[in-house]
Amino acid sequence: MSKRFLNDDFFESMESSIIEIKDAESLPPLCYTDREFFEFEKEAIFNHEWLCVGRTDWVPNKGDFFTTSIVNEPVVVVHDRDGEIRAMSSVCQHRAMLVAEGSGNTRTFTCPYHHWVYSLKGDLINAPAMEKTCNFHKEDSGLPQFKLELWHGFIFINLDNDAKPLTPRLAALEPILANYDIENTEGPDADKNIKYDFSWKVMFENNNDGYHANRLHHGEFHDYIPSELAAFPDELPEDTAGYFRTNGTLHKDASFNPTQKALMPVFPKLNEEERNRMAFANLPPSLSLVLTSDAVIYLILRADGPESHYLDLGVLFAKGAMAEPDFDVNMEQVIERALDINAQDVHVDEMVQIGLRSRYAPRGRYSWQEGAQRQFNTWLVPRYRALWEQMKAKQDKAQ
Repeated sequence: MSKRFLNDDFFESMESSIIEIKDAESLPPLCYTDREFFEFEKEAIFNHEWLCVGRTDWVPNKGDFFTTSIVNEPVVVVHDRDGEIRAMSSVCQHRAMLVAEGSGNTRTFTCPYHHWVYSLKGDLINAPAMEKTCNFHKEDSGLPQFKLELWHGFIFINLDNDAKPLTPRLAALEPILANYDIENTEGPDADKNIKYDFSWKVMFENNNDGYHANRLHHGEFHDYIPSELAAFPDELPEDTAGYFRTNGTLHKDASFNPTQKALMPVFPKLNEEERNRMAFANLPPSLSLVLTSDAVIYLILRADGPESHYLDLGVLFAKGAMAEPDFDVNMEQVIERALDINAQDVHVDEMVQIGLRSRYAPRGRYSWQEGAQRQFNTWLVPRYRALWEQMKAKQDKAQ
């Protein structure tokens, strides 16, 4: 690995990204661009943190499955015959062919290459012409399983079987999310596998960022959600797995569409305070939520390199919304505004990524309206530091 970041000075320099916002500065630019840092980051974060891969309503029936990948790890999620949702590697344990592609409904997973057959639980149940192979036992060749948790209808996996449970570490977010009843929402099919050529962290920061809201998106797009009405929570618990911000609105039931007001049924449990603000919840490194009075927009980020990632984008509404007679017409307006705003965001993210490669890329100072960026840094930096300390300890032990 590059010696330019494997040293105490580099990791100590990150402490300036997690101090009080009035004094804090952004992360070192190489954290967004460097291939070797991304390999470090995979071990520091992706190999041990909970990763969102989809929603339970993507696999509503027994036998339903979908495939995905994150940090180039192929995954298949399936609703098995016992009614359990499980996630496993989709890599055949014979010659590494993928046993599943896309999505659908099936009774088994059959490798198309040599027809090894796996049950929906991942057990190898047939391996043709292996009877002459010495010391081969089917029970030893099942598909590797991933630890899995469900949270508000979202499916999370962990590549670390010893990882601490996720849900208890999200208690600080529950007061913000509870009245949206996200687990019981409904929505059209998500737009999946959108490829972006900029760092997953660049997009995560943009999803967080109220400072740009009525600047980049000024005018009818966003001025009814002014940046100066952003609010950030007091310090979150040290072991929290997510964070949030809220943003007041200039009128009740503001929403992202050309009318600027809710077109879909308002979530029935919302109180007056919640109907006069928006909320933004983030579960790094893979899930961002935008919560309005009539819609929850979710963004599932799937990193695949230092400067690229995939996105699965969906929107959720109150139960029964899709049966409303005007749903399709209203949905067109929601999509129209979402595409307009997204086009502005994506262009900026692409240009930021170019700027981060420059020798003049700064460690910039923050506005108070960028408090969520410090929250993100406060999640990232201790994980980076922990791995560096482990690496140093191993080096000392080896000497």
